[in-house]
Amino acid sequence: MLGAVVRFVVSAIVIWLMGLVVPGFRVSGFVGALFAALVIAILGYIVEAVFGRRISPYARGVVGFVVGAVVIYAAQFVVPGQLAVSVVGALIASLVIGIVDAFVPTELR
Repeated sequence: MLGAVVRFVVSAIVIWLMGLVVPGFRVSGFVGALFAALVIAILGYIVEAVFGRRISPYARGVVGFVVGAVVIYAAQFVVPGQLAVSVVGALIASLVIGIVDAFVPTELR
C-alpha cells in the first residue's frame, strides 16, 4: 500500500514538473497534477486489465511506451481544464514517466 502511495505522489510531482517544462503539456497546478495522476493510473489499470500485463506501460517496451502516451493523451478528456496535452507532449511525458518509474522503488514491480 505504501508503495502505491509513493508511486502516486511521485507521479503527481513528475506530471506537475512536466507541465512547467514540456512543450505541449499543461497542468493547472499541483491539484490538477494529482487529478491527472489518478486518472492516468486508473486508465493504465483498465488498459492492463483488458489487454494483459504485456501491454502495460510498466513493461518498458515500445508497446508500453506508446500505450503510456495514449493513456496520458486520453486523460486530458477525462479531466478537462486540469490537463491539456498534445501528441508530442504525451510522447515526451510517457518517456519521462517511464524513466522516473524505473528509479522509484516500489513493491508493485
